[in-house]
Amino acid sequence: MSKNILGEYLFFRSQPLNIRTLLVTNMLYAFILPIIEIFVGAYIMRNTGSPAYVAIYQLCMYFGVLVTSVLNGLMLRRFNSSSLYAFGILLSAAVLMAMMFVNSIGIIALGLSGFILGASTGFFWTNRYLLTLNSTNDENRNYFFGLESFFFSLWSITVPLIVGAFLVSVDGFVFLGKILDVNNGYQFITAFSLLVALAAVLVLSRGRFDNPVQKKFFYTRFHLLWQKLLTLAGLKGMVQGFLVTAPAILVMRLVGNEGSLGLIQGVGGLLTAILVYTLGRIAAPRHRMAIFGLGLFVFFLGTLFNAVLFSAIGVIVFVLCKVLFQPLHDLAYFPTMMKTIDAVKAIENRNEYAYILSHEIGLFIGRAFGMGLFISLAYWVSEDFALKYALVIVGTVQLLSLPLAKNIISDIDTKYSK
Repeated sequence: MSKNILGEYLFFRSQPLNIRTLLVTNMLYAFILPIIEIFVGAYIMRNTGSPAYVAIYQLCMYFGVLVTSVLNGLMLRRFNSSSLYAFGILLSAAVLMAMMFVNSIGIIALGLSGFILGASTGFFWTNRYLLTLNSTNDENRNYFFGLESFFFSLWSITVPLIVGAFLVSVDGFVFLGKILDVNNGYQFITAFSLLVALAAVLVLSRGRFDNPVQKKFFYTRFHLLWQKLLTLAGLKGMVQGFLVTAPAILVMRLVGNEGSLGLIQGVGGLLTAILVYTLGRIAAPRHRMAIFGLGLFVFFLGTLFNAVLFSAIGVIVFVLCKVLFQPLHDLAYFPTMMKTIDAVKAIENRNEYAYILSHEIGLFIGRAFGMGLFISLAYWVSEDFALKYALVIVGTVQLLSLPLAKNIISDIDTKYSK
């Protein structure tokens, strides 16, 4: 056992400096992601009691990501990508902490908070794509995203369990003569998140990253191959919003409190962490579509269980399927996206950030459709109907991603390979 662990560590050490730096940075930032993705939704549910408010917050957050993606392209002309990446890490933690100290949550304050948090995380995601694209190649991207997903999954076990247990235990606890409540617990957690963000930035500073040659980065017309990838991005975005909002809403509505949310998220995480690391370590590029299809089927199955049962058991099954789906999907999706950027960049001779920006636009269109569908069903039919069937609808449409992704890979390998 110890020899295997040592062997994996030595293999990690054999990777180029920039790959190691990005992986450790992302490992640290992964501490914060479960708080942003899971407990913010639960915090809003606790203070508003409205699933539609959670969806509105999420939509505003995604709009913030889109606006930042455009701004980031302009800022790359004066700042290097790693500095903007570090800025995004720090800003997202600071904004998250500030949000937890707001005394009341109205629709305007909620939308503004979501937009600002989305804008801050937008610096993280767009520069993460750019740095990863320029630091990896098609042969080592399975390993990169497999190890990254391993840590994301691992922290999806420990962070929700620790945070959930802390939030439950802090309620009613007396500290320095003051009786604390759950909202005070959120404030402590987000303050700790800022310290983790500082550590991530310190690690990132060790890398040696070069900015690409800057050219025009905004285009409205692209090669057919990239248009197909943008459609794939829209399908991914359509489901992505539900991965953040649905677990918090369903657990708070049908299961219990944040302690239950943390426990359920953690149960499926260990198996997933081991699975995605193993797949990333041994799977070749030709295996990506099988991994992709497995993830899509698992998510679709989870939505059916939730809709048919619509109970605590149904929610537990859905969240477990979601925990398994997300890293499997990302393990196949991101290398496919980057392989497509490599191919189209060679054809069109454009700045790679042009594709990262348009990819964010594609994701936003899908996210807006998914969140709009949920909000519409919640207001025009009922919240329970939306919680049951919006997931089934997007899970069904998402299945179209598999034949589309296969077609993209086939075109690259047969028509546009060097």
